[in-house]
Amino acid sequence: MKTQNYIELETNYGAKNYKPLDVVLTRGQGIWVWDVEGNKYLDFLASYSAVNQGHCHPKIAEVMKTQLDRLTLTSRAFRNDQLGLFYKELCELTHSHVALPMNSGAEAVESCIKAVRKWGYKVKGIPEGQAEIIVCANNFHGRTITIVGFSTEEQYRDGYAPFTPGFKIIPFGDAAALEAAITSNTVAFLLEPIQGEAGIIVPPEGYLREVRRICTEYDIAMITDEIQTGLGRTGKLLAEEHEGVEADITLIGKALSGGFYPVSAVLSNKEVLGIFQPGDHGSTFGGNPLACAVARIALKVLVEEGMIENSAKMGDYLMEKLRGIRSQHIKEVRGRGLFIGVELYPEAGGARRFCEAMMARGLLCKETHKHVIRFAPPLIIQKDDIDWAFERIEEVLTTL
Repeated sequence: MKTQNYIELETNYGAKNYKPLDVVLTRGQGIWVWDVEGNKYLDFLASYSAVNQGHCHPKIAEVMKTQLDRLTLTSRAFRNDQLGLFYKELCELTHSHVALPMNSGAEAVESCIKAVRKWGYKVKGIPEGQAEIIVCANNFHGRTITIVGFSTEEQYRDGYAPFTPGFKIIPFGDAAALEAAITSNTVAFLLEPIQGEAGIIVPPEGYLREVRRICTEYDIAMITDEIQTGLGRTGKLLAEEHEGVEADITLIGKALSGGFYPVSAVLSNKEVLGIFQPGDHGSTFGGNPLACAVARIALKVLVEEGMIENSAKMGDYLMEKLRGIRSQHIKEVRGRGLFIGVELYPEAGGARRFCEAMMARGLLCKETHKHVIRFAPPLIIQKDDIDWAFERIEEVLTTL
């Protein structure tokens, strides 16, 4: 079958909730992917940071194959021999007290919302039904009905009301706005250390430190959504480390499995997650032995193979080169590590046409918020690969 045949199958039988580039991929290895017609591409998106370790990492694949033949699912009705080890290794690596394993990033966010609300009622003494969670404008935390209800992106909300109450929206990067928004009913502040879907928006220096101070002073939970920014993407294990802070609750997913399997986790101090008692919350697949085995090796290779340090080094190199491009289309280049956004002027005609032109030259990336090109390659990328990609990026941005 040809590319168009596969596209027609998707068009005829699938829901139209995505608008992907018209490339049909069939194989991946490391930073490279191949389409059904044999064309080779450098992946500069890494499945929105889910394959930080590169496509089909051989060590992760080996562990997954072995676990597939041993045990895949027990539900949480029984214990399994992978879960406790996963807890220990994950908590020690991230300096967390306890962890709650789930499946998707959105599920981790929903789990966290439940936990902090119950903590607010049972520990802080907030009147039942009055708990407030503060979030940021232009946030992206998933697409469940509760989450889209506190989005400021109109398309994410259109046609889905009524929404879950109890959320207050403030500007991102404005610590004074956070402090002003806090009331006696506030239980938590939920934010991304760097906003991804909003266009790789980096907050002012010192913002996270000030947020940490405010949350401590007012006894509210600081929640960092590190589902995209975490696990090496920004050049640190967690993006919060750039300012030397520790959130009360950290949400991770995507690269937690190296792209092999849906795995997410809520990392927390014992006070907040300790509020859950048996029966309060659960997931049939959360913490299953296959997920735990895959996540354990995915974390191990991330650390042992120096991917986090490489992200910092290669990110600085790529950022410097991108900022040197002389193009009438570029408004700003921003990011941290290998989490980079190139914002174009509206007059450039939208970022998608530039992504399509790069695809035609063997480089895969994706637009976000219409005018921003997102660059987020696997963390194993090397200098020569970046040079190869940069030639194509520069050509497109200066000639299109």
